[in-house]
Amino acid sequence: MTDPFGRKINYLRLSVTDRCNLRCKYCMPATGVPKLTHQDILSYEELYQVAGTAVALGVEKIRITGGEPLIRKGLIQFLSQLSGLPGLKELTLTTNGVLLLELAEELKEAGVKRLNISIDSLIADKFSAITRGGKLKDALRGIAAAERVGFAIKLNMVVMRGINDDEIIDLANLTMEKNYTVRFIEYMPSTEQSENSSLAISGKEIIDIVANRHRLIPMTRSALSGPAQNFKIAGAVGSLGIITPMSNHFCADCNRIRVTSTGMLRGCLFAKQEIDLKPALHTGNRCELERAFYQCVNLKNEKHQMTWHEKPQELFRMSRIGG
Repeated sequence: MTDPFGRKINYLRLSVTDRCNLRCKYCMPATGVPKLTHQDILSYEELYQVAGTAVALGVEKIRITGGEPLIRKGLIQFLSQLSGLPGLKELTLTTNGVLLLELAEELKEAGVKRLNISIDSLIADKFSAITRGGKLKDALRGIAAAERVGFAIKLNMVVMRGINDDEIIDLANLTMEKNYTVRFIEYMPSTEQSENSSLAISGKEIIDIVANRHRLIPMTRSALSGPAQNFKIAGAVGSLGIITPMSNHFCADCNRIRVTSTGMLRGCLFAKQEIDLKPALHTGNRCELERAFYQCVNLKNEKHQMTWHEKPQELFRMSRIGG
């Protein structure tokens, strides 16, 4: 699949739930999200149909997202089926790490190649405040478990001025002796803090903070990689990534589409248009499903218009879409 701007679409972000066991301030309201019924969420059979169609149309990488995907029952069996799709080169998963202690080995055996683990602070009290009650020790135990079973690990930090930007160097230093990829992500407007632009800190400022302490070496991206600008601290075992959806749009290289847990197909996290896949799934018509994918790809905009100072659209709710 190729969009009107010549971008090859080979990466699907597939959300399996909008629920989460944490309440991160930048992602979800304190009260959580309105509970959807079982019928509102795609079944594993439907999710597999979506994934199979996408791979048949050229998708080579699938990332499983949520909410928190590990809270959905039956996920391991679904992942095992998904990893066996002919043509799928890479199955990855994003998680907050809280449940990894008990599930890391099963995820590895199911065919998941890499984990992206969200960790926005290495200070217990601050971690609890950002996640509204999460325990840092649970996330750290999960990371350690994932490392023990051989996962390639990426740690994601959403950087917020005055909240956790004083820990940028601490996160970056984890790469000195560990083969981690630490990725710093610009704060994006979402939920009740969406208009608080004072939290924003640009990717350039983040890089400058690290560069003032360490010598950085730019790295190239692979064809299936995400939108990060990649660097390596001289002498480090691991690497760093900067994701700049707000200050320096990476839309020109976008290779992604996404499906929400309710079956809405979107060409962009910030898209105002989405396509409901449920009618095609309910009829079992593969051709209709393929047409929906082509329609979505053809509707992809050249770039999004979201800024820190623009009020987000009602459709933009991170936990609902699958950030």
